Amino acid sequence: MEKLTTASEAISRIKDGSTLMIGGFLGGGAPHNLIAELINRDIRNLTIICNDTDFPDKGIGLLITQKRVKKVIVSHIGTNPNTGDQMNKGELEVEFSPQGTLIERIRSGGAGLGGVLTPTGIGTIVAEGKEIITVEGKEYLLEKPLRAEFALIKAGIGDRMGNLVYHGTARNFNPVMATAADCVIAEVEQMVEPGEIPLDHVHTPAIFVDYIVLN
Repeated sequence: MEKLTTASEAISRIKDGSTLMIGGFLGGGAPHNLIAELINRDIRNLTIICNDTDFPDKGIGLLITQKRVKKVIVSHIGTNPNTGDQMNKGELEVEFSPQGTLIERIRSGGAGLGGVLTPTGIGTIVAEGKEIITVEGKEYLLEKPLRAEFALIKAGIGDRMGNLVYHGTARNFNPVMATAADCVIAEVEQMVEPGEIPLDHVHTPAIFVDYIVLN
């Protein structure tokens, strides 16, 4: 299957009401061109799983500002006041998950696990409504796995097969999200031919990637 495509063609598969994972950390390592195409297509009622909601005028923050999102599963929203405002008005559902727990839930979804046991959140509002499991006398929250219909990720280098390399901290959530979605769309800064990326330098193997868009 030919994986190299355009942002328009790749994003055309996403419909209103879809669940998306979007990589990035405060915009670093985020697929900005793919997000821009989401906005161009006026896709709405999205559920987004992400580390943060960025800034009001950047990346995921634009989707929030334009009220394209009905729910976010996120570790923090402090850099985007629009997220908090919409949450307080009942216009946006926000599910908070501590950062380490969030990425473990995504990893569990990608690995086919039933969830992750963590002491983080015990005795706080994070534990409300969640199952508590005792192991050797210690209490843990059962945090359920996360998966999405689509993952939008960003890599520094990719080949036509879909092998990806991330630069530095731009790696963040991208590799684990690539394992936990039905369809993975990768935006890459540089395209090379298959075989040019040394095998031991590949961060995300091609088997996880469905479509590649050159930035």
